[in-house]
Amino acid sequence: MATGGIARSRLAEERKKWRRSHPHGFVAKPETLPDGSVNLMVWKCVVPGKEGTDWEGGYFPLTLQFPEDYPSNAPVCKFPAGFFHVNVYPTGAVCLSILSNAWKPSITVCQILIGIQDLLDHPNPASPAQDACYRLYKKDMRSYKDRVRQQAKQYPSLV
Repeated sequence: MATGGIARSRLAEERKKWRRSHPHGFVAKPETLPDGSVNLMVWKCVVPGKEGTDWEGGYFPLTLQFPEDYPSNAPVCKFPAGFFHVNVYPTGAVCLSILSNAWKPSITVCQILIGIQDLLDHPNPASPAQDACYRLYKKDMRSYKDRVRQQAKQYPSLV
């Protein structure tokens, strides 16, 4: 079986499992192309902000771009460009250990999304991806939290 075939069959299985059971408030589905076909290599997702955090009430769009050699290598996970978070690059790319040096082929889409949700309220200042955001986080936590709550309001639930 070609490498891309392994990736696609794994993603088809992940999709089936997700449709049967997934965490409340999360969305994860393969991209639908203009011709109506499904692209298993790109997933459109929504990560809800955790209750009781400054992220609560936000439903944050995230794209997972799977490489042809998935699950040997992790997907690229991106929020919209300009997303405000210590560990999100200005391009929107998420900087998270389970997506790089701690990647294991056994990690599932569900685990990735839960890990990203956890990262929202528990940033890793030892691995900053946005300088201005990092400085605000380190020097003025109140302003940082205000900015997070403001961003959460920019991404309300679609239902």
